[in-house]
Amino acid sequence: MLLSTESERNNIVDSQLACTLAAVAGALNTMAFEIVGFFSANMTGNVSSFSDHLAKANISVGMFFLSILFMFIAGAAFSTMIINAGRRNKIRSIYAVNILIEGAALLTLGVIESWFRPEASGSFLILSLSFLMGLQNAVVTRISNARVRTTHVSGASTDIGIELAMLFDVLRRKESPKDAPIYLERLKLHFLTISCFCAGGVAGIWFYHLLSYKFLMLTGVGLMCLALRTILIKKRILSH
Repeated sequence: MLLSTESERNNIVDSQLACTLAAVAGALNTMAFEIVGFFSANMTGNVSSFSDHLAKANISVGMFFLSILFMFIAGAAFSTMIINAGRRNKIRSIYAVNILIEGAALLTLGVIESWFRPEASGSFLILSLSFLMGLQNAVVTRISNARVRTTHVSGASTDIGIELAMLFDVLRRKESPKDAPIYLERLKLHFLTISCFCAGGVAGIWFYHLLSYKFLMLTGVGLMCLALRTILIKKRILSH
């Protein structure tokens, strides 16, 4: 799921990608909210909060929300530069490399939060997670050609509405019935994405209360294993 790109991808591969990374995003997002009361991947809410505090002249608080947005953008830009470099050098596993970076960063973040407890721990956590969610979102967007969204629900919800409308027009004979299977596949994919994001969110709360910041370490190790498995598979394919 981290190797196939564009026309090589199918709904099964996209579903695997959506299930895995949407669950991770949902877990990290709710964990961050449980700890500090802010979402690491909800840029719509963060920009709205920035505007609200700016209007009320709460400049310092407003700038914090703006910094969350900047970190998300920085993560997406960092991820894209790595992907572009990999694609120019024909490294098909470059998407897995980015997920490996995300996993290693989560592992490191878990260690820092568990044993070193930095000053302004909540701010450090939310800004770090926002950067990593931007990184992940760029990976998913590029590898799936924007068919899959994992770090936010607004886009997937919009896509569900679009596919439902298209199916309704098929029923009304306003659209070709031949396209109905395509709309159904997309509808299933977007519904699965939201479901996994929600399930991940529930799991994130449970595991945080069970493991505290070690949950970040566990998630990081899981992503690293996923990425390394993909990289090894690619090397095995090339060796044959």
